[in-house]
Amino acid sequence: MQERTFSRTAQRVAVRRAAHQLLDLPRVFDDPFALRIIGSEAAEELRSNPKEHHAFSRAFRAFMAARSRYAEDELARAVGHGVMQYVVLGAGLDTFAYRNPHAELRVFEVDHPATQAWKREQLESAGIAIPPSLTFVPIDFERETLADGFAHSGFNAKAAAFFSWLGVTPYLTRDACMATLSFIAKMPAGSGVVFDFAVDPVLLNAGQRQALDALSARVARYGEPFQLFFNPEKLQDELKAMGFHRTDFLQGKELNERYFKDRKDGLLVRGSIGHLMGAWV
Repeated sequence: MQERTFSRTAQRVAVRRAAHQLLDLPRVFDDPFALRIIGSEAAEELRSNPKEHHAFSRAFRAFMAARSRYAEDELARAVGHGVMQYVVLGAGLDTFAYRNPHAELRVFEVDHPATQAWKREQLESAGIAIPPSLTFVPIDFERETLADGFAHSGFNAKAAAFFSWLGVTPYLTRDACMATLSFIAKMPAGSGVVFDFAVDPVLLNAGQRQALDALSARVARYGEPFQLFFNPEKLQDELKAMGFHRTDFLQGKELNERYFKDRKDGLLVRGSIGHLMGAWV
């Protein structure tokens, strides 16, 4: 992302989460703060002229909803096993911390300083209170490590934690991405991470590559180009070599079976729009 400016892609993701609340019933992912946090002007524009009925927009919105739902489902499972720390990497306008249903869970929002400052302005404008269970951790993934960012945050690296990392890895260098995953792999047993990633274009068919090229061109216009792609099988091998004992790879068909089965409106994840990986220590 560009220095000193907030992430435009984070803004677009938040608008799509808000659109899901308005346009899709039943909702895959309920977020009562989604419309408020994007700002009154953006919310009113979305209500009056959604511009979200195009097939690509619907499929992309479905993936945005499914990846957030999957992350929070896995978080709930981790909390059920005693995990009391949740780290939202590249938090953007994520709203979990403000609707946190787990009384003892501490939440750490990690993001680029410019995006984090913008989010705090959005929260204040929307009248959304910052709970005492939340700690903001400003960090530039390309210049700082998670260990650096956590140094004075109150995060306990000796206790298990669950991490979500959504909408971030395609924009990173490989070194920055793998350093972050390696940090998580060294966390205590019971820790885990859910993240999405872009698949190596050589593994895609012509139609899928065309869709990826279109999306790549769009985010590049925001100054946030894609630069990191993975082979899913090789990625799973790398994760296990780091120390993760179990991985879970979900693509469109698995997400549709889990979250969009028997819908009447045809909402589902299509093509190669998104891939999710879960990994546990």
